[in-house]
Amino acid sequence: MSALTHAPAPATAPAVTRAVSEADLLAFTLRIASDPELIASLPLDPEGRTWIRLDGPGGSEAWLIGWPPGTGTGWHDHAESRGAFTTARGRLTENSLAVRLPSEGWQSLSLAPDVDRTRALGAGTGRAFGEHHVHEVLNESETEHAISVHAYYPPLPLIRRYSRTGPVLTLEHVERPADWQ
Repeated sequence: MSALTHAPAPATAPAVTRAVSEADLLAFTLRIASDPELIASLPLDPEGRTWIRLDGPGGSEAWLIGWPPGTGTGWHDHAESRGAFTTARGRLTENSLAVRLPSEGWQSLSLAPDVDRTRALGAGTGRAFGEHHVHEVLNESETEHAISVHAYYPPLPLIRRYSRTGPVLTLEHVERPADWQ
């Protein structure tokens, strides 16, 4: 009978870290959105969106966001970050583009007619997305606040804001983390 021995890893071995996946982010937003105490803790403003920064999984950036009736984000992307969001209360609409845009080197693009997608996300419903996902999120209700949970990995390096006129998407400006902290 022989004994097997395993040598311990050297003390200087680097720790193995795993990137946070879209599925991890979605699981997190679904879990947080189902916490009624946390959702109720968000102060709501009838005039503008409100938010609380949360600790997301694996160093991701996360937010609890309140949406007054009739508010939205405008067209934007999250650069190289992947993300997920879940509606905790109310109903949100996501309009997105089913096309990968160049990450730089353009100011205005004419979109093909078949790239628009729309999703309605009621309470308890979420979705994940990859890098360079261009979308807008809206609370189209005329009377009800919505609340949602969002998570991004890696933490947002920037957000690009766009305007849209028919099929033409125009890069308007770039926001950096200091702009929304």
